[in-house]
Amino acid sequence: MKPLTLLIVLSFLFSCKDSQRPSYSKKKITTQNSSEYKGKKLMETNCYVCHSPTASEESRIAPPMIAIKKHYIGDKTTKEEFIKSMQNWIKFPTQQNAKMYGAVKRFGLMPKQGYPEETIKLISEYMFDNEIEKPEWFEEHYNKERGNGKGKGMGNGKGMKRHLQGNNSENLTDSERGLKYALSTKAVLGKNLMGTIQKKGTLAALKFCNVKAYPLTDSMAIVNNATIKRVSDKPRNPKNLASKIEKGYINLFKENIKLNKESEPIVVETGKNVSFYYPIKTNSMCLQCHGNPTSDIKPNTLTHINELYPKDLATGYSENQIRGIWSITFNK
Repeated sequence: MKPLTLLIVLSFLFSCKDSQRPSYSKKKITTQNSSEYKGKKLMETNCYVCHSPTASEESRIAPPMIAIKKHYIGDKTTKEEFIKSMQNWIKFPTQQNAKMYGAVKRFGLMPKQGYPEETIKLISEYMFDNEIEKPEWFEEHYNKERGNGKGKGMGNGKGMKRHLQGNNSENLTDSERGLKYALSTKAVLGKNLMGTIQKKGTLAALKFCNVKAYPLTDSMAIVNNATIKRVSDKPRNPKNLASKIEKGYINLFKENIKLNKESEPIVVETGKNVSFYYPIKTNSMCLQCHGNPTSDIKPNTLTHINELYPKDLATGYSENQIRGIWSITFNK
């Protein structure tokens, strides 16, 4: 169904003086804005694609968040010290700065991320104050490697209980539902892509994206009974070109990056349908295929990109830029 032109101006996001701001029609537009367990939601949104607590010990591509907590928090570690350590690691993920040497040896260095300091602070505070989800294999693994230390800041288990309830509850808001669809699809794609890069290299990952990305996304759409798309104003595959309305939302998320703000999902309700939009951001690993063609992308990789995608527009990015958005539609 062809979407109606939107007319409502999102004045809560931008100044009225912005002449390039897209126009919007009268549709109910909301953003996810819950202060309760905001750090938990940010952790699940930003960290769980790689640091999944449900991945098996054999299939994981990065240590679970509970492992990070145990390695960084000791008996005398204060919350302020932990937050500072997390801020420092996210900004400078180098060999010299690493504390988890075994993880770096197994998985490689974490790609540099461009998260706002406030986002890292909220995630770190949640990790310090609450018990966070752990894989079934973790305790035996950790005790074998490090002894029986319990770490600090494990809380009373309420965080874990709330997390499990949130995952199992069918009473989700439209924003939470859309985010669940986006993150579950992102996790499937991210796990396969990161695993391919780690085991076979960038060229194999490029082939994976060309052959497997669409079928995997479609399978997640079928599972969730939704339409799930990844679209961009600078697509690699012409099929992923954003519509005029979608480009408007891409520009909104780009403004958040300029303001160093954490982007919240945008939900538009139209009749019986819900449209959900959420940004796709670049990190240092993305630049292997989406960075500067003369400095970030290796010549043989660029050659393969041009062969697979002769109309490619998806290069020239740097870290922490909006490469596109999740555009998801489902019934109310």
